[in-house]
Amino acid sequence: MGTKRAQNIRSAQQTSRIEQDSALDELDDAILRFLERNGRATNFEVGEAVGLSASAASRRILALEQAGTIRGYRAQIDDRIMGRHMTVYIRVTLERQSASVLGAFEAAVRRCHSIVSCHLMAGQYDYMLVARVGGIDDYGRLHQSELSRLPGVTRIETSFALRDVLDASNS
Repeated sequence: MGTKRAQNIRSAQQTSRIEQDSALDELDDAILRFLERNGRATNFEVGEAVGLSASAASRRILALEQAGTIRGYRAQIDDRIMGRHMTVYIRVTLERQSASVLGAFEAAVRRCHSIVSCHLMAGQYDYMLVARVGGIDDYGRLHQSELSRLPGVTRIETSFALRDVLDASNS
């Protein structure tokens, strides 16, 4: 039996294991790393990259999707083409850390379209927000119309990126 054929048989047998055991094996890891870089790859391309047949790759991808390991696929749009040239880091302090204040703040942040990420922090600030805006005037509008109206906020501090050096989420 050829090496690749033996791998495919092992892979097909291990596919059902993904559903039973949440630990990922080397093939799962290789598939995930490939799909992170090539989200539109065909099952054939994924299989070729990791040493599986297209059908074995398809079964594993489906199992990873059903297990929630692969949460979805999305297009990565160039923010600059969309007119969002500036990355803004916004540190937020809340009046208190009660569940109701945190919940109200998080619900309101989800409605802010310029905010691309929001992180509950340990340390000096309660939240770190990242926004993509068209420029300083656009940020001024965001600050006045949305950020300053977020519930429970007592302090906002902002830093502007001079240039983006690395963004692994867009690679």
